[in-house]
Amino acid sequence: MQIIFKAYVYLTCGSKLLVFDEPDHPDVGLQVPGGTLDPGESFLIGAKREFREETGLDLDVAFTPFFEQDFFTNGEVDLEGSNGQLAGCHRRQMFHATLSAIPREEWEHFEMTPSIGGDPIRFRLFWIDLFSEQCQEPGAFHVDFDVPLATLRKRVSEIL
Repeated sequence: MQIIFKAYVYLTCGSKLLVFDEPDHPDVGLQVPGGTLDPGESFLIGAKREFREETGLDLDVAFTPFFEQDFFTNGEVDLEGSNGQLAGCHRRQMFHATLSAIPREEWEHFEMTPSIGGDPIRFRLFWIDLFSEQCQEPGAFHVDFDVPLATLRKRVSEIL
């Protein structure tokens, strides 16, 4: 089985979490910035690169690993949409970073080089409260991005 290495960033400001959806693909749930590592790239460097590519933000903050996850997929890829996944085990490292102030409430940005290929993907980035019903609603997040949220809520509670 192929192992695909991934890194994701759970950016918080107080109890708010940066997420995005895909306006052109409304069936895809909420996501956090991140994605596939380049060959030879560390999880940390990949997390920073993917975050910048998917948000347009270049932050000077610490990225702390807080959760690891293996996610398995059979590789059903819809090149017309963006919800396809490369086949195999997606070995995920989640990082947490914090801000003292929200730089923008909401904005759009394009992922120019999706790992599955195809056209650029439009993202709508915005903040949700980690403790809100929306954030805890089953099925609100895409491909198990909600699994680390209990751990993240605990971390954030300790910081607040």
